[in-house]
Amino acid sequence: MQLTVPTKMNSRYVMIASATVLAALGLLFSFAPEETLAFLGQPATGAVPVLLQLAGALYLGFAVMNWTAKASVLGGIYGKAILLGNFLHFTMGALALLKAAIDPGFGTLFWVLTGIYAALTLQFGRMLFLHPATQG
Repeated sequence: MQLTVPTKMNSRYVMIASATVLAALGLLFSFAPEETLAFLGQPATGAVPVLLQLAGALYLGFAVMNWTAKASVLGGIYGKAILLGNFLHFTMGALALLKAAIDPGFGTLFWVLTGIYAALTLQFGRMLFLHPATQG
């Protein structure tokens, strides 16, 4: 006998997790770009802090979108745009983080972020490409 959790419940947890991760990164990048760059050992010169703040704004926008969509059924056609946007973001982000994490100059933090991004990529891919009735 196999027990399954309803799809809406699974997608709710994925949306809450992604909103939390994105909000944390968005707040950090928006309000502490120079400190973030210093922690990463990168110079905070030129346009880099402003670009990091813009990335933070994007993260916060995605976080709010995911938080407000957490109660929606995302397996059908109405939630497809949200799933596509998240799947693309987390897939491309996981690849970029993996490229950075392989470099010995970056620390464990990049491997942790790569793991989080990869896990969210798999979850959004599952929600996007599987029929809601098969997602137990």
